[in-house]
Amino acid sequence: MKLTVVGCSPAWPNPGGAQSGYLVEGTVVEGPGRLLLDCGPGVLARLRAREPWPLVDAIALTHFHLDHWGDLVPWVFGASFGAGREAKTPELWVPPGGAETLSFYGSKFGYGERYREAFDLHEYEEGVPFRTAGFDVTPVRLLHYRELTFGLRVTDGQATIAYSGDTAPTPSLTELARGADLFLCEATLAASEPPEERGHLSADEAVAAFEAAGAKRLVVIHRPDELPLNGGVERAYDGLELDL
Repeated sequence: MKLTVVGCSPAWPNPGGAQSGYLVEGTVVEGPGRLLLDCGPGVLARLRAREPWPLVDAIALTHFHLDHWGDLVPWVFGASFGAGREAKTPELWVPPGGAETLSFYGSKFGYGERYREAFDLHEYEEGVPFRTAGFDVTPVRLLHYRELTFGLRVTDGQATIAYSGDTAPTPSLTELARGADLFLCEATLAASEPPEERGHLSADEAVAAFEAAGAKRLVVIHRPDELPLNGGVERAYDGLELDL
């Protein structure tokens, strides 16, 4: 598998950065597969810099905070009226209730029900693996304030990527990353949040989850540029490519 960091900014963009979007590519039984994990603001433009319209087989969302799904809105318009009109319709995998959420925002953002033509929509279930773009994906429920949020564990049968999305410390995060070849883990905070308001990780908490999970490689994501990392902790950047 190959992982490309399309964008890895937190809820506010790093200078010149795109927000959450991680492209997983691999050659699997069905042939080449391309799966995009999340699609935050700036991701579509970055993908279009590679090709006239993103030729992805599937998109999977972790949750509906804007920095993780916002570029689905221009994606719908491009698929309806622009360069994506003749492109293959990708599958779109969303958390439970996601179809209703997309309809609600469609009434506010002006795309109406066009998302049903732009994407082949599916709602995944907590803990139930699904197959898309030639990969097996397992959604693991995590803790992110009051938002229904999942981490995604992606495998081609030989290598495994664990993607945290957004989360506070939780035993489920360790299970998500258990033995993974690559753990993409958020570390948004300079210090831990108070117990009554938990939704993100500090760098120390991300490292602790990585060590508890026994994953092979940690790459920190969703980190503000203004927050340094201790030496030895690998940090993602837009355009980073990793082969597994």
